[in-house]
Amino acid sequence: MKVVIASSFVPFVNGGGRFIVEWLEQKLVEYGHQVERFYLPFVDRPDDLFDQILAFRLIDLSSSCDRLIAIRPPAHVLPHPNKILWFIHHIRGLYDLWDSPYRFVPDSPSGRAVRRAVMELDTRTIREARHVFTNSQVVATRLEHFNGIMAKPLYPPILAPERFRNDGYGDEIVVICRVELHKRQWLLVEAMRYVKTPVRLRLCGTGINSAHLDSIRAAIMNHQLESKVSYEDRWISEEEKIERLAPALAVAYLPEDEDSYGYCSLEAAHARKPILTTEDSGGVLEFVTDGINGLVVSPSPTALADAMDRLFLDRAHTARMGEANNRRLSELGINWDTVVESLTS
Repeated sequence: MKVVIASSFVPFVNGGGRFIVEWLEQKLVEYGHQVERFYLPFVDRPDDLFDQILAFRLIDLSSSCDRLIAIRPPAHVLPHPNKILWFIHHIRGLYDLWDSPYRFVPDSPSGRAVRRAVMELDTRTIREARHVFTNSQVVATRLEHFNGIMAKPLYPPILAPERFRNDGYGDEIVVICRVELHKRQWLLVEAMRYVKTPVRLRLCGTGINSAHLDSIRAAIMNHQLESKVSYEDRWISEEEKIERLAPALAVAYLPEDEDSYGYCSLEAAHARKPILTTEDSGGVLEFVTDGINGLVVSPSPTALADAMDRLFLDRAHTARMGEANNRRLSELGINWDTVVESLTS
């Protein structure tokens, strides 16, 4: 089958939105399909929001492929008679983040008109798809709530999970993801002020908001945490990621109301490490159960500090949760056979 995987991207920003496309392409080729990857840039800017969406809508790939698999918005507006969606999130500032600081148009008559127009357009073009899958139950629930569309969660795996290993449980809690305000690495830095054990924190990653990155560095220095917190402000390689995770005590991932469990949760599972997260982390809670394969606490520095200390002091329980985290992968059926079968059948 000739397949086009279509998605949008933010220039010079890496992350799960790209991985899901690139890894799916590799797997579809392995399963014998001919695949082309199709990207267009898209940034949430109110002044040219509809121009960007229109650019997608005007591209007709109907004669170019047997199947179109659309992933990151607004790729779902592309026309095709055999369109399948693996929908990973809405333009969230116009949906579930409308009543939050992440809204990028004003709550005014004009802003509400923009929101309403996008919702109506999304509903119409999503309904064009033969099948709609999401990357989590959280996103499926949002689609039903905002657009009246039922969708089935199809959990994305990671590429070559056999690369990951476990070298025991050291003293570092590791965080490997984009450094953004809503990913809340800053909250973990604050928590390190209150730990009572020699537990350490390692942050790996960067982001596009230089002021926020500077604030992370400043907090480490101002609170004199240099001996407790390491910050690698760069995109680390996949090989380096494996080496950071193998000796880690645990993995922390506490985004604010995330769309899915996040690839870092899967990486932790494959490395047999428990996950430290928070009660408001959204899709992460589909993967993590408190006390079973990780710790789920309130999003406060003191609660997080206490959880870090517990991970450090009770290594036997930490190891049991790490093993349970690995079993969680099969419990949820997270594998490429399921993904390829669902998207090509």
